[in-house]
Amino acid sequence: MTITDIKIRKIIPDGRLRAVISITIDGMLAVHDIKVVQGEERLFVAMPSRKDESGNFRDIVHPISPEARSIIESQILDAYKQHMDQIAAESEADEMGL
Repeated sequence: MTITDIKIRKIIPDGRLRAVISITIDGMLAVHDIKVVQGEERLFVAMPSRKDESGNFRDIVHPISPEARSIIESQILDAYKQHMDQIAAESEADEMGL
C-alpha cells in the first residue's frame, strides 16, 4: 500500500479539529474526510466515521493493522506539518514585505 496523494482540504485554526484531509492509495482509491485532531498530548488522525442508529460513531474506513495505521498517520501528519510550516513561512514573508 502506497499513499500516492495527500490533499489538505480544510485547515481549522481553533478547537481540537485542526484539518480535514483526503488521501489517494495506490493511485486507485480515494479516502475523504480524514481528520487531524489535537489530542491531550499529540496530534492524531481520525478516520472517516458516521453516527449509527444508537448514536455511536463508527469508522467507515479504517486500517486493519497497527502497521497500516502507523504508515497512514505518519504520512498524513508529516504533510499537515509541512503545510502548516509553509503557511507560517508565507505569513512571515508577507509581514516582512517580501
